Amino acid sequence: PQGVWSPDDESSLEAWYQNAVGITLNGSDVSQWADSSTNSYDMVQATATEQPAYSAGILTFNSADTNNLQTSGQISISGSFTIGIKMHPSSFSNVVIGDNTTANEFIKITSNNKIRIKTDGSSADFTLDSGTFGDDYIVFTRDGSNLVTLYRNGVAQADTETRSGTVDIDCIGVRSTDLNAYAGTIEEIQIYSSTSAALTANVNDRLAGL
Repeated sequence: PQGVWSPDDESSLEAWYQNAVGITLNGSDVSQWADSSTNSYDMVQATATEQPAYSAGILTFNSADTNNLQTSGQISISGSFTIGIKMHPSSFSNVVIGDNTTANEFIKITSNNKIRIKTDGSSADFTLDSGTFGDDYIVFTRDGSNLVTLYRNGVAQADTETRSGTVDIDCIGVRSTDLNAYAGTIEEIQIYSSTSAALTANVNDRLAGL
């Protein structure tokens, strides 16, 4: 509707894997999740056995089959960022998004209440204020002072970290090379090369409504 915020309103939008949009199916499995931004970082998987399953806007990744999607492009963010993901992991020590051509670049759920960002080989680990990961939406932000904040279901978590470096992303579901395959579902991913209170609120609000 007119006046409603959309990720593509933002000039800093790097990639948007939009819920139930841009999906190409091979039977009931996803061979491509097109980027809804103008940058065309389309996520593709030509190998049928590695394609995640799809139903009603939900992609299901099976770690035993190394389900993943990859882009031939390269998303690289050296400054501020905002990354939002709607997901429901079914096991842990798994990579949600990362880089399958550059080592040590990923967002990984390391246990049922901890998540890690690794950039340029340096890790920042975040512990949830309470509870464990389930059917959640998470948002990571990094500001101009390299302060990284994790939001879980719209709430900023107390554990913040400082992490510089370039964030490299070219895949969903694995890291270099084909390691720590994700297990669980993903409904949407948004990636921006900026952050602000307004952007964070808008991303959280959209993911909450999925």
